[in-house]
Amino acid sequence: MGLTPMASQASVLSPAASQVGRGSAADVVMTAMAFLGLPYVRAGQSADEGFDCSGFTRHVVGNSLGLWLPRRAEEQASDPAWTPVAQEHLRPGDLVFFNTLRRSFSHVGIYAGEGRFIHAPRPGSAIRMEDMRKAYWAHRYNGARRAGVLMATPGGAPATAAVGGVTPAAAAPGGNQGWTGVVATDEMGGHGSPARTGGPQTDTMP
Repeated sequence: MGLTPMASQASVLSPAASQVGRGSAADVVMTAMAFLGLPYVRAGQSADEGFDCSGFTRHVVGNSLGLWLPRRAEEQASDPAWTPVAQEHLRPGDLVFFNTLRRSFSHVGIYAGEGRFIHAPRPGSAIRMEDMRKAYWAHRYNGARRAGVLMATPGGAPATAAVGGVTPAAAAPGGNQGWTGVVATDEMGGHGSPARTGGPQTDTMP
């Protein structure tokens, strides 16, 4: 899959035009994938200017589900409309949180299935999909949240969202390795978070 931004269809929607709960988990993933390749912009929160991590999740969720998240990642993690989800029960459309700034819930992305997530990583990069089972992400994983409007979806096992006949695993490089994190409890009440292990986190986001 190419990395050309395809944001025009999502950018025309606004909070006023959205209806709460009108979409599905697949809509969340499809909307997120439409922005692959769009440059990261600090404090950005629109398709025209670009996104940072929480601006990206806020825009995608708002335009796919009609739910408007708070602006900051840590505020999104504590939003009462979103429920903590065990890692082994992750589904596409869930929000996944990481400690990338030496504080919990400082980074957020959208789970796409098969251990992969879509996010706006850092200045100088672009929105991309990557494997959250890689050591960098596994050691910094804080937990996941699911929108209340998606909680009634049948089944608790992880699922895969296929977009245009292509699964997230096929759309991004890398194999389907097993999860390497250590199960722990996240700081917002969720369960199944890989604990951060090892020495100080001195490396930068990939």
